Amino acid sequence: MTYEQTLDYLYNQLPVFQQIGAKAYKPGLQNSEALDRYFGYPHRKFKTIHIAGTNGKGSTSHLLAAILQKSGYKTGLYTSPHLIDFRERIRVNGEMISQSYIINFTEKHIPKTKNIHPSFFELTMMMAFDYFAYCQVDVAIIETGLGGRLDSTNIISPDLAIITNISYDHMQFLGHTLPEIAREKAGIIKEGSVVVNYPDQPAEAMGPILTAAAEAHTSIITPDKDDLTLLRGKRLENRIDYGGYRAALGLPGTHQANHAAMAVEIALALWREFGYDISDDAILQGLADARMPARIEVLRRHPLLLLDGCHNPDGAKMLAATLTRADFEENLVGVLGVLADKDYKEMLSDLAPCFAKVY
Repeated sequence: MTYEQTLDYLYNQLPVFQQIGAKAYKPGLQNSEALDRYFGYPHRKFKTIHIAGTNGKGSTSHLLAAILQKSGYKTGLYTSPHLIDFRERIRVNGEMISQSYIINFTEKHIPKTKNIHPSFFELTMMMAFDYFAYCQVDVAIIETGLGGRLDSTNIISPDLAIITNISYDHMQFLGHTLPEIAREKAGIIKEGSVVVNYPDQPAEAMGPILTAAAEAHTSIITPDKDDLTLLRGKRLENRIDYGGYRAALGLPGTHQANHAAMAVEIALALWREFGYDISDDAILQGLADARMPARIEVLRRHPLLLLDGCHNPDGAKMLAATLTRADFEENLVGVLGVLADKDYKEMLSDLAPCFAKVY
C-alpha cells in the first residue's frame, strides 16, 4: 500500500472520533490491554510522562519536550488530533514518524489485531508506543485523548502525572460538572508518580485531584502564581519571570505563562524526584525554542493572518485575552468554525469584541 492508501484504510476501517463522534468513543482499557499484550508491552521499555486536561495539554507537552531534548534526552511525543498530516501525532526529537513505518505497521499488525476490534485512537496509540520502543527513546510524553481514567493511554505507569486546565468540554462522555470532569482527568494519577497541577485550576476541580493524589499516596506540585510575572513584549511576544527563570517563550499567548511555569516545575520535579539531568540553561532554551502550530500561529504578517485552534469557551477566553493585550492596529476580521457539540455562543461572547467583524 502507498501512504495515502494506508491512511485511507485506517480512517475507513477503524472508528475515528473526529469523523463519527460518540460511536468511535470506547471508554475502558480492555482493548488497550489486549493490544499491549500483543505488542509485548512496548511502553515498559522507556520512561513516560502522562498529561491530561481540557486545555493546554499540547502546549505543555511541546514545552516539556523541548526542555528534555535540550537536556540531551531522546524524547517521544504523542499528541492528538493532528492538523494536516497524521504523522504529527507521533514524533521523536521533533521529527515525525516516517511514512514507511506507518505502512509497515499497518500491513503487519492490523490483520492480526482485528479480533480485538480496536478504535483508530487505540491502534494509533499502540503505533506510537511501538515506534518509541523501536527508536529506543529515553522518555515519552503521552497526551490523553478524552478524559483520563478510562482513556486508552492509561495503561502506562508514568513518572509524572500532569493535570492542565480543567473546564467544560466533551461533557457527554466526562460529566456535566467540573468535579465530574476533574475526576475523570485525575484518573491518570497513580502510585509512584508525582502530580504537577495547573496554577489557575478552578476550585471545583481541586477536590477530585486532591482525592486522587491522596489515594495514590503521592504529592501535588502547583506553580506559585505569586512567583510568576508575564513581561510585555512586542505584539504577541511573551517573556516570563518565574521563580528566577527569566525566559522568552516560543509560544505566543498570555495563557502560555501558566504552561511555562508548569514546564519549569515539571523539569525540576524530574530532576529532584527522578534524577533526570536537566540544567537551568536547558529549561530556558526549551521554553524559548518550543513551537506548536495553530496556537495563535502567525501565518502571515502583511497583512496579518493568525490561526488558533481554540475549541471551547475557556480556550476562547484565553485567545481573547491575548488579542486584547496585543493591541493590534489593524481591524481584525474573525472566522470561526466549530463542531456542533461546542458552545459557540459563549465562545463568541468573548471573541466578538476582539474583531471588527466575525464570520
